[in-house]
Amino acid sequence: MSLQVNNISKKLGKNVIAADTISFKIKDGELGALIGPSGCGKTTLLRMIAGFEKPDAGDIAICGNEVVSASHNIPPEKRMAGMVFQDYALFPHLTVHENITFGPEKSTKSEIKKLISITGLSGSEKKYPHELSGGQQQRVALARALAPKPGLLLMDEPFSNLDIALREALSEEVRFILKEYGTTGLLVTHNQHEAFAMADQIGVMKNGQLLQWDTADNLYYKPTSYDVASFVGEGAFIQGNIDASGVIKSKIGQFSLKHVNGFDINIPVRIFLRPEDISIDSYSEYKARLISSHFRGPGRYHTFELPSGDRFVCLDKCPKRRELNKEYGISICNTKTRLFQ
Repeated sequence: MSLQVNNISKKLGKNVIAADTISFKIKDGELGALIGPSGCGKTTLLRMIAGFEKPDAGDIAICGNEVVSASHNIPPEKRMAGMVFQDYALFPHLTVHENITFGPEKSTKSEIKKLISITGLSGSEKKYPHELSGGQQQRVALARALAPKPGLLLMDEPFSNLDIALREALSEEVRFILKEYGTTGLLVTHNQHEAFAMADQIGVMKNGQLLQWDTADNLYYKPTSYDVASFVGEGAFIQGNIDASGVIKSKIGQFSLKHVNGFDINIPVRIFLRPEDISIDSYSEYKARLISSHFRGPGRYHTFELPSGDRFVCLDKCPKRRELNKEYGISICNTKTRLFQ
């Protein structure tokens, strides 16, 4: 493993828990990501891995070497970890080439030349940071972090200062570069799409806890908790219950699931529905009022309201506009949805 985090805990003051016995692993050459709301502890966790802060308990190993435990704490410069900061932290008085080669040089001239080429900086070696675009500055910061050949690359919101189109393009480029170099990475980001596009494994954090460490597919389709389901992507919870035959009944339809074990009969459950799980069905006996509609490329996102006041979003692939405040028939078209109590 390139990174092993075992039972890391950290308090900020008396009442704020930044990390609550967090454990996860990242394999060699893979990229992990941490997502979660502001203040959940993801940046503090990254800083503890980098060595800028010390945990109250737990241990961390990078490339098989224990860097922090109850008995010792290796300084940041000796942890075999590179860092890309949110503001890039480039030296304004140094050229691109000088920024990349600053510090203890472990790469040869030919390796630096290859790194500059892969990061798309060829021809800009003699320019200064103020002469570069935001995307170019981000590439310089990445190249500088990779030049010492770190065993682990840590990235703290590296694309947050860029516009949407550029950050999406660069996130794909960075993944390619890391895979090309065989470098293991850990990304902290607020942007779920960014994490989904880049990471092999993603951790969802809340209030200092790591709720789920999993693939993007599993986080989206198989969330293990209410908090993960409500945070990742879009969706809504509808009340329902399970009858004696295992049929799940709700205000927008009834259906059967294979994974109802562990749920009590006739006890209320929360059915988690993604926009693509619901369809407009003129033949359905279940009705809901359309209260808003927004164009989303290949279709429209409709927000419906039930008589109970519950709301949910439906992905309608039909591009035509539908009349607001009108009732439409709706049905559940995906029986792989998740249940929570």
